[in-house]
Amino acid sequence: MLIYIHGFNSSPASFKAQLLKARLEASGRGAEFAAPTLPHNPARAASMLDALAERYPGAALVGSSLGGYYATWLSEKHGLKTVLLNPAVRPYALLAGRVGPQRNLYSGESYEFNLSHIEELRALEVTSIVPGRYLLITATEDEVLDYRAALDRYRGCRQVVIEGSNHGLTDFSDHVETVLEFCGLADSHIR
Repeated sequence: MLIYIHGFNSSPASFKAQLLKARLEASGRGAEFAAPTLPHNPARAASMLDALAERYPGAALVGSSLGGYYATWLSEKHGLKTVLLNPAVRPYALLAGRVGPQRNLYSGESYEFNLSHIEELRALEVTSIVPGRYLLITATEDEVLDYRAALDRYRGCRQVVIEGSNHGLTDFSDHVETVLEFCGLADSHIR
């Protein structure tokens, strides 16, 4: 099972989620893909993800941006293999400047992101990680996050640094097989 965790104001309809889903469907493993639509409230999102990890013990995670932060928390709680795509390292600091009205880029849903959400994010921070659980894929031209913060936070983990690209990883199709292989879902693992 592969659980895709989307980022802030994103959704399971994102480019990266759809590429992973299509690739698994093409290999007859579409039922092994889950990509929940996360609520904007971090505590509720964490609760939803925790329940999903309990439902699918041993699942692999792919977290993008804020989803990478959630994935790190979930990975350490449940001991799961995790791929991080341009992960947010300290989203509570990054998003402090975004408190106020928001609109989801995919659903168009409007909501209020407030200071309690910042504190809920802070509560999910893990102090240490098991490096062998992670594959970090980060882009040097990420216009939203400084990729060097991720390199430092995930020091000791397997890392793929993409020269160029952007926050959305528009060249993600070049890395799908690496992601699936790390997660144990590549064709060579199918029997």
